[in-house]
This record gives sequence, structure tokens and C-alpha cells, in this order.
Amino acid sequence: MTFENILEEIGGFGPFQITFMVLLFVPRMVLPCHFLLNNFIAASPPHRCDISTLGGGGLFRNLTREQRLTVGLPVREDGAPKSCEMFTEPQFQLLANSSDAGNLSTVQCRSGWVYDNSTFTSTIATEWDLVCDRKSLTQTTSSIFFIGVMIGAITFGFLCDKYGRKNTLLASYVMSIVFGFASAFANSYIVFAVLRFLTGFGLTGIIANVVWVDTRHRACIGVVGSLSWSVGNMLLAGLAYLINDWRTLTMVVTAPLGFAVLTWWWIPESARWLLAHGKVEKAQFYLEKCAKFNKRPKVSSNVLLEVSLSLMFNDKSYTYLHLIKTPKMRRLTLLTGIVWFGVALTYYAISLNIGGFGLNIYLTHFIYAAIEVPAKLVIYFCLDIFGRKKCQAGTLLLTGISIVVNIFIPRDLWHVRVVVAVLGKGLSESAFTTVFLYTTELYPTVVRQNGMGYSNFMSRLGVTVAPLVLLLVDVWSVLPQIIICTVAIGSGLAALLLPETLNVRLPETIEDVEKTRLVKG
Repeated sequence: MTFENILEEIGGFGPFQITFMVLLFVPRMVLPCHFLLNNFIAASPPHRCDISTLGGGGLFRNLTREQRLTVGLPVREDGAPKSCEMFTEPQFQLLANSSDAGNLSTVQCRSGWVYDNSTFTSTIATEWDLVCDRKSLTQTTSSIFFIGVMIGAITFGFLCDKYGRKNTLLASYVMSIVFGFASAFANSYIVFAVLRFLTGFGLTGIIANVVWVDTRHRACIGVVGSLSWSVGNMLLAGLAYLINDWRTLTMVVTAPLGFAVLTWWWIPESARWLLAHGKVEKAQFYLEKCAKFNKRPKVSSNVLLEVSLSLMFNDKSYTYLHLIKTPKMRRLTLLTGIVWFGVALTYYAISLNIGGFGLNIYLTHFIYAAIEVPAKLVIYFCLDIFGRKKCQAGTLLLTGISIVVNIFIPRDLWHVRVVVAVLGKGLSESAFTTVFLYTTELYPTVVRQNGMGYSNFMSRLGVTVAPLVLLLVDVWSVLPQIIICTVAIGSGLAALLLPETLNVRLPETIEDVEKTRLVKG
């Protein structure tokens, strides 16, 4: 008798699991709102140098606004003022001949910038002048946030194993609320960056809680449960459109966690964790509640004691070192790490790059979020038709190809570029949906938790690198796209080296991995 057998006895998929999933829906909607919040709160609107203090005496002050811009600012090829340069002194001769400005000396903005507030009332870029030579700091805040997520994944993984899922979930809610609201009141960039790091750290505990479900319904619950991410992602676009101030928007996307705290009382503790820690009576309480909800028979105390002893032995016998102790496990660990890194970097690099397609950023973000719903549903059915390996490799390879295609499509064909970009985003989401299910089937039962912990770490590493890759646009405009498509195609090829798990007896022990797997009869 295993814990999976117990779940089948009391109902591995029923009203209890659905209620559990609903209770986690709202807090999980908050995750994309914070993970992709930088798209809006760190947006850099059109700007130019502040020339109000430029010399020239009374003559300059008597000019109209348009004339001041003409004599004070150099222009780009399209005729708009340059964002980061101004003339050293007023060039009054340009009033007679504005085309004769090629050899005039310029300097970096001396007195700050003037921002176009037609789209955003306030962003961190306008608040702390994160433009021109400081513009990299806007993307850096994303990486700082995701470093917090990465460290939080390790920390909350340890806390969940030591103190249980329910207690750490409450700690996660409280930390996210406190630091999320505090970041909205930050009075400097440094303080804001630290608070965003702590917010990312706290939010990770929400991800650690999963619905108990039997093996047969794991894929279904995974896909349906992940729709909360897509709903939250679409909601973020709407909220950002309605709220143009970065401080208010940060508070609004954090607020639903207050409701989550109220629903925390109904979240059950992980029965598997209770049994693995010898807390049989408490586990029996939750399992009986599950059986009652699902109208199934209770499980006897003797069976629970037997399973508890088995879990206590197995959980203490295996560590992360067992992922690399044997040849095929080492190969599996290396390949899954590459795939998870590639999937995460590709998805977030696309998601955080919503400009340059001819649409406003709100519509682009919403379309990127909306395409995730059909992408999840389509891949769910494809997994059982084409197999896990082909779906994983195929979605990553096609994502890379779509990025390559967009490099060569002229910018004036923006409608074609949008279609290809949305297709690439949908494929990257399908790759993410696939990798969660595929990885749980690849690792043997005895080290599955360790394997998923390692995979999540590699994912967070990819997420952290994604904003930094986008900064390379200043080196060469297409360099970020080249790196993203290379990573996508490389991880897709790595996925082809993984074993297929469709209609194959899944491994229970490390020895099962080292042997050749048999097709189910």
C-alpha cells in the first residue's frame, strides 16, 4: 500500500480536490501579476532633456515651446527630439535653418528629463530617472525580483519539508502582503529593489502548495489549475490599463492576498507530509475529511501507519546527491536541468518583451496572456497522442523557429510580426505546461521531490537571466532574439535525448531508471 493507493481509495479527484483548487485559485492569480509587473511599473515613456535651465538669457525665455525645442535639442532621423542629448547652448540659427545641425556639439542631459505622461502617470523609470545611461536598472529590478524567487524556492522547499505546507503557506501570504505593500511606498530605487527581492522571496511559498490528486488526474489538475496563471496574466493587462500610477498598481495586485489569508483556514495540510513525519492522527483527520467530501470509504489506521513507516524510511534515505550517483540518473538530471532552464528563459524573455510590435503594450500583454489558454488545452490533448518527448521537443523547437522568423520580418509588416510573436508565445507556454507533467514522470518516486526541487531551481535560474538577456539590445538590436532562439532550440534538442514516458511503466526506484523501461501491457 502506497500513498497513491490511499488517494485512489478516498477519491483522487472529486469535490475535495476541486474545493482545494478553488481556494488556491486567487493567490495563484497574484503570481503573474507580480512576476510580470515590471512590464508596466518599469515602463519607460517617451522623454527628452529638460532644457528649462539652458542659457541664452531673455531671448531664449521669450521663445515659444516649439522654438525652444528646436534650438535646445538635437533630433533623430524621424524628426523627434533625441532622448538623452541636448545642445551645450541654444542654437538660435536653427530657427532659420533647422537642417543645419549635424556638427553642433551636444552633451548628456544636465537638468533631468521631461516625460510624456499620456500613457503612464508615474513609473519607477520616471520617478527615479531610470533612463539613458541608467535605463538598464529597470530590467535589473526584474532580475532582483527573480533572484528572490530563486532563493525563496530553496528556502520554502526546506521549510515545507520541516514545518509542513500549510504553515509555510501562511508565512508566504503574510510576507508577500507586507513586502508587496511596502514596495509601493519605497522612497528610493535601492529600497524598492530590496523590497521587490523580498516580495519575490515570499511569493514562492504559494507555488509550493499542490492539490493532492491521484496519478491518473495529475495532468488534468495541472492544466486546469494553471489556468489561474493565465487569468491573472490577462487581469494584469486590464488593471495596468486602468491604473497608470505604479504605486497604486503595485498595491492593487497585492491586495487579493488579503482574501487568500481568510481562506487559508480551509486549506488542508499535506497528508503525505504528515504521514512522512509520523503524524498519523492528523493525517487521518484530513484524509477522512477528503473521503467524506468525495463520499468514499475511510482508510483504516493500520494502513496509514504502514504507509507512514514506509514514507519515513524512504524520505530519509534519499537526498539530492542520489540525482547524480548513477550514470542514467546523472544524464537525466543534466538533461532535465537544460530543458527547464531553456523553457523558463524562453517563456519569460518573450513575456517581458512586449514592445516593438505596433500595438500598445496593454493589448500585446493581454494577447500574450490570452493565447496561453488554448495553448494549455491543446497541449493537454496532444500529450496523449504524440507523447511527452515529441511535445516537449516540438514546442521548444517551434518556439525557437518562430523567433528566428521574426528576426527577418521587416518592422513595417507589424501585423505579421504580431501573429508570429503570439504563436511563439503560445508554443513557449505549451512547453512550460508539458515540462511540469513530463518531469514528474521521468524521476523515480523515491527522488521525485528532489528532482522537482532541482528542476525548479534551474527554472528560476533561467527566469533570472531572462531580463538580463533583454538588456543586450543596446549591444545589437537582434542579439537578445538570437540568444533566446538559440536557448529554445538547444533545450528542444536536449529534450529529444530524454526517454518517452507515454504508455511506459513509470519508475519507482533509481534501479528502475538504470534498467530499460518496459511498455505497459
